[in-house]
Parts: sequence; C-alpha cells; structure tokens
Amino acid sequence: MSAASAVVRGLGGALPRKVVTNEHLSAVMDTSDEWIRRRTGIAERRHSDETESTSVLATMAGRRALASAGVDSAGLLIVATSTPDKVCPATAPKVAANLGLKGIAAFDVSAVCSGFVYALTTATWAIRSGSVDSALVIGADTFTRLLDPTDRTTSVIFGDGAGAAYLSAGTAEEPGAIKASTLHSDGEGETLIQVPEGPGSFFEMQGKEVFTQAVAAMSDSVETVLASAGWAAGDVDSLIAHQANLRILNTVASVTGIPASKAEVHLDRVGNTSAASIPLAMTDAGTKGHRSPGDKVVLTAFGGGTTWGAVAMTWPSISVVDPH
Repeated sequence: MSAASAVVRGLGGALPRKVVTNEHLSAVMDTSDEWIRRRTGIAERRHSDETESTSVLATMAGRRALASAGVDSAGLLIVATSTPDKVCPATAPKVAANLGLKGIAAFDVSAVCSGFVYALTTATWAIRSGSVDSALVIGADTFTRLLDPTDRTTSVIFGDGAGAAYLSAGTAEEPGAIKASTLHSDGEGETLIQVPEGPGSFFEMQGKEVFTQAVAAMSDSVETVLASAGWAAGDVDSLIAHQANLRILNTVASVTGIPASKAEVHLDRVGNTSAASIPLAMTDAGTKGHRSPGDKVVLTAFGGGTTWGAVAMTWPSISVVDPH
C-alpha cells in the first residue's frame, strides 16, 4: 500500500497532578515570581510523583489521542523521550502494551526537546512509504528528575508531562495533513544541553548560547518548511514552537516574519516539558477552540544533541480533551 500523505486525526495530553507555582519555588531558593516571569514567562509547572512515570503519562496521553481520533489501534508507536522508565528496555513497547497495542512496532526516539518533531517526521515517513497505515506519536518527559533542585537556572524552567498525536494515511488536501518537514543535528554542540557522565550528575544548559542557537536554528527550519509547503509567513495561522521560554517564542516569530500573536503559548502553565511541549501546546490549542480545520500551522523545536527541525501541517478536524 502507499499513501499520498500522513494526516493528524487525534491529539491528547497528560499532566502530573502536582502544581508547582513560582511562589512555591521562591520559598526554597533565591528567586521570585517576578524574576521567573520576566526571564521565562512561566507562572507554574507540574511535577510528577513516584506513581507518574514517563510511561504512565505517555500511556494516558496516547489513550486520549486514540479517543480523539475515534480509534483503538495503530500500526506504529513512537515515544520521544529523554527520561525513559529504564535505560533498558525502551519505554515505547511498555506503552504499546498498556494501550493494548502489543505486537506492533514500538521504539523510543531520543532528541531531547526536538524529540516530538523527530518522531512525528519519522511516523510521517513510515506512513508515506506504505510501511504502516497509522501511527501513534508520543512526546513524554519527567525532566524534573534530572534537575538540581537548588539550581534556579534550571529548576524554575522545567515541568513534566506528555502529549500525543495519532496519524493515519490520507490525502494532502485533508485537514491535518503533514505538508513538509525538515530535521537537522550538530554533535559538536553536545555540551550545550546535557547530563554529564558520572553518578549524581544533574542536567546542565548553557543558557545564553542555547538561546542564540535555538532562535537561529528554529527560524531557519521554519523558513525551510514554509518554502517547501509554498506558504508565506503571513499565511501562517499558528506557530507552535517548543515551549522553552517566552522570549524565544517571540524572537522566532519576529525573525521569521510571523506575527507574535500567532505563537501559541502554553509554557506559562506547564513550563518547559521537553519532548512533550509541542503536542501539549497543540492539545491546549485544540481545547481553546480558536483553531479551525485547515488552518496553516508550523511546528518547530531545538534540543540537545544538538538537534532541531520543523513541520508544516494544516490543523485537523478533531475534538480534544483538556489535559489540565
């Protein structure tokens, strides 16, 4: 079999129960609500507990994406995560079994904050090639477990969560069709975003350099997929960039010529959820109801590795459950 296009037909998200506000953080470290909001745009985030593992959150988001699409099966499952339940085995087969999808191809993708864009593009390739007729793509991370709780430069930024998209074969004219994608990496930048080797190591990020490279890489990727899709910046109805911080979102919009008002903002309530951030922002946009089927949407991300990429698609015709 072969398919003209891969089409998003369902979205779902899941968030841990515990809400951690800026006031909570200012009580345990040298920071304040004003400092965090001014530098990041974040007001609160979610922290997972011992019962809310990456696989648990991924399963919940995946189940909601399947329900959103009105299906109970998929031919492929990809989990984008940098925080798997175990180093070995991968988390995806466990999630597949949890969802009753035992026996299908299931694997993890590790591209940190670019993970969902990588996984979505990989699933699109598989559907377009005719290898599978459908795929469930999940971005899930419990990143707070990698953080030094006393480091205000990282602990104020990240939260935990999962987001998912269900795709199946269709036509390029359908709402939800993937129009274009681009993926890139540069291993020379591996130390910009990392958890160093050795026991007891915490997540580290070179913030200023990451900001500069992220803006340049995401902006270039957006321009690439716009050209491939035959769209102008002014045609874009929604820019859903990795939710790292508000300054990056606004700067990418400015550089690419997309009005800042078109940039979806979800990080204010959940922080930076790594691989989960784009599908969670998509799910949030769906629950708000201000996206219409066929709207032109661009996704873009930058993450450790370094890795980056973008996807151009139209907004699907779906109903979405609010993960909050």
